[in-house]
Order: sequence, then structure tokens, then C-alpha cells
Amino acid sequence: MAEELADQPDRTAEELADQPDRTAEEFTFTDEQNQLRAGVRAFCAEYLDEAAVRASMTADPPFDPKVWKRLGSELGVLGLAVPEPVGGAGGTLVDQAVAVEELGAALACGPLFGTVYLAIPALVAASADGDLLAPLLDGVRTAALAAGDVAGEFDAAAVTVAAAQAGGRWALTGTVSQVVDAGAADMLLVAAKGPDGVGLYAVDADQSAVQRISLATLDLTRPQATVELREATGLLIAGPDEADRVITQALRVGAALLAVEQVGAAQHLLDLSVDYAKNRLQFGRPIGSFQAVKHRLADDLVALEHARSTAYHAIWALNDGSDDPALAVSIAQATCSAALVRVATDTIQVHGGIGFTWEHQAHLYYKRAYADAALLGTAEQHRARVGAMVLDAPAKDAPRVATGMPL
Repeated sequence: MAEELADQPDRTAEELADQPDRTAEEFTFTDEQNQLRAGVRAFCAEYLDEAAVRASMTADPPFDPKVWKRLGSELGVLGLAVPEPVGGAGGTLVDQAVAVEELGAALACGPLFGTVYLAIPALVAASADGDLLAPLLDGVRTAALAAGDVAGEFDAAAVTVAAAQAGGRWALTGTVSQVVDAGAADMLLVAAKGPDGVGLYAVDADQSAVQRISLATLDLTRPQATVELREATGLLIAGPDEADRVITQALRVGAALLAVEQVGAAQHLLDLSVDYAKNRLQFGRPIGSFQAVKHRLADDLVALEHARSTAYHAIWALNDGSDDPALAVSIAQATCSAALVRVATDTIQVHGGIGFTWEHQAHLYYKRAYADAALLGTAEQHRARVGAMVLDAPAKDAPRVATGMPL
């Protein structure tokens, strides 16, 4: 910490005094978080195993509503970072990330992306009515965010839905394509242009003015749909003066949680490959004893640990404001997307012929890896954002990123 502050001569004494004291303990998981991890892992092993994932891929809705409700009402993992006054668990974003990592390792099906990663953070940031939040936290209802092509950051100019006020209500008209989890969502959070600017509206997805067209996607475990609104009734939850902040916060939280999910999936695949390399014999020896396999898995471990550090760094930056959250999130997304794609590809290579088959789980994670890499901005887009924030900013205004964070 002393070396870190010594490198900031331009900062005033007051600014340094306000800087949070980051100790090693702040970057380790608590006993409660480790217990949470174990509990979610056990739940996934019993209710969200490979057979359940494959069944959900062809089901309608594309998840088990009973299991989803248990995640919310019994385990309480859908709103771990939501304040208690509005019905949440009152934990931290780190708590939520721990649960998400295990759900990612299991390739859990369900509206995690739409509900937990985006909709709930948006409603919390907007200080929305508890009546909207409570059913989502309990797993009774699901949601999705339709904010246009966000590509990692919100762009009000890209909003394609118009909002008009008539008869004391808001009517929304327009089309939003490729909305993750929209097909089975009970509520849509829609960004729309009103007379005074872009606002965020809560829309009941079951009304006749809302049409959802399912899309054929690479990842069958994470469905998408095109949403068409024809004067659909909406409730304003964030006006033009707040919508940009609310949606931006939701996208940052969503991107950070997505990065953690990618870490969980990559860890599962690496464990799978290591176990296979220890037991698969070739020429009378385990294939893990050959350098080509051994070095590949070692490189995957390095990529995974790097990804884990960046993912949780982004979570902590959002949780306590210790670093620039926009920069931390973009670093995490660029790193974790690339890491999962690499590990998923190597998993198929290590498993040889069996890794290519429909019966093996490797292809499910491979498809999830490539699909996730295109959500909320590609690795290339996030690298470009990092470059713009770090290289194009004046030295004294450049956002700070902490170094040397033990996990």
C-alpha cells in the first residue's frame, strides 16, 4: 500500500486520507463466503447437473421453474447483493459473485443473465418499488433488459424504442433484437426515447402488445429473442435524468458477473481436462505425462488465474469504489472472455475424439464460451475501451488500477 501511494505525488493529502486501506484480508474470501460456495456447489450437483442442463435446452420455458424458485426462496442467491430494506440478503457483490461462479461452473440454465446480472442491479440502482424487486428475488418472476445494442456500454443514441404518454400511461413502440432471456421473461426493462430523453420502463411481457420472437442461437442454454412492442404499457422507473446512470450501472455489474461466470466455467473445464489427462492412457502412460498436454494445461491454468484476478478485481471495484469500475470491468471482460474460449478449445483438444461428440459436455461449454464472448461487448471492444481510458487520458487524470492483489 505504501508503494502504491508513493507513486501518486499529484494527489492531495485529503485524497490520500480518503483512499480505502486495502489489506490482504480484503482480497480473500470469508468463511461465510466459502460456506456459500460449498452450498451452491452442492445444490448444483443435485439439481443442475448435466442431465438437467440438457433437458432445459429443449424445454419450455428453457429452465426448471421449481429449481429457479428454490434458488431464490430457499438459497436466497438471486439477490445476495440487494439491500435488506427492499427484500434482499443485504450482502455484497462479492457474495453474489461467489454464487455466480459456482452456477457458471455447472452451466446452470435459467434467466441468470437477464434477471440476476442485469434486471435486479438496474432496479436497485433506480431505487425501484419493492413490489417489482421482491418477485425476482424470490424466484417467482423473471426479467430481461432490453436496452439496444449496448456493446459493453450504454449508448442512448442506439435506443430504438419510442415512449409516448397518453391517457396517464406510457405506451412503448419499437423493436429490440437479440435480448437474452426475453423469451421466458415475465417483465422487460426497456430503454425508450420519450419527449424529454431516454428513460427506463418496466413492461409486463405477457400483454398482447408485446411480441417475442425466439432466435436460433449457438448456445442453446442461453436463449435470445427479438422483442417487438406495439404501444405496450410501461411503468417509468428511471427518467431521462437517471436512466443513463441506472443502465450503465446495470451493464457494469452484469459484465463483472458474466466475467465471474466465465471463470467458473473455465475452472470446471480445466478440472475436467486434468482428471482426463491423469487417467487416459496412451502408449501405456497417462497422456498428462506428455509435454504437449502438460504444457497446454499449465498455460490454461495461468490464463484461468489471470482471469480470476481480473474478474474479482472488477467485483471489488464496483463493490467499494476502490478503483475505476469502468476500467476494471473492461479489463475483466476482455481477459475472461479470451480465457474461457481458450480453455474450452483446449478441453476438446485434450479429450481427443470424445471431446467432439454430442454426448460429451465439452461442446456445451465451448458454445457457451463463444456466446458469452459476444455479450456486453467483445474482448476487442473492451480492449479498445481500456486503451481509450488509459492511453488517451492525460497522465494526471488516468484511472488508477491497483496492483498486487492476492486472492
